[in-house]
Amino acid sequence: MFEAVIFDWDGTLADTKKVILLAFHKTLQENNCDVSDEFIASRIGIGASETFKEILRVAKRPCDQPILDRLVERKSQLEIEYTSQVRLFGGAVELLEALQGKVKVGLASMNNRSVILHMVKELKVEKYFPIILTAESISHSKPDPEIFLKCAQQLKAKPSKCIVLEDSVFGVKAAKSAGMACIAVTTGVYKKADLQKECADLVVSTLKSKQIAPFIFT
Repeated sequence: MFEAVIFDWDGTLADTKKVILLAFHKTLQENNCDVSDEFIASRIGIGASETFKEILRVAKRPCDQPILDRLVERKSQLEIEYTSQVRLFGGAVELLEALQGKVKVGLASMNNRSVILHMVKELKVEKYFPIILTAESISHSKPDPEIFLKCAQQLKAKPSKCIVLEDSVFGVKAAKSAGMACIAVTTGVYKKADLQKECADLVVSTLKSKQIAPFIFT
């Protein structure tokens, strides 16, 4: 049995794709720039700063830290404004409830802290996460394992005793690099084959899957 379960947020617990795309597009359009939905969606999970960096590079636009900070701040502000459009995936609350008192639970998201804290409060799930790490908590974004290793450290759990729930190839790769088990869900933008390629220990289509609890508690 695992000692701790670490959740990703975007695409794993919460259906935030629409809101993320809206926030990125509006921020870019305000700066006379834009890219396709696919370009943004394929980078959900690495953090807004890294995504904007890639967008500006492709667009051959100036890119320095003040510019990135301004874009990330505006994108975060818009996501917070659009929170009413965010819904938890089916089975999310039931799974979180099933874990209470049995394992330690943490949240490790490459989204920004202001966004995550606002969303978990608005969606009434903040009580499930005594430990929340976000993009500001680390120096290296997923697929680097830093965020998961720091979360395990704060949960006082050995990496080998942690299991991560993720939806992106970046997250799965980070979890496995951290020496953790990983359950991947296909509720994000990646298909089962993509997640299996990164060696996810279990791939499910929904958090309602009856395979999850036995995998965690066995």
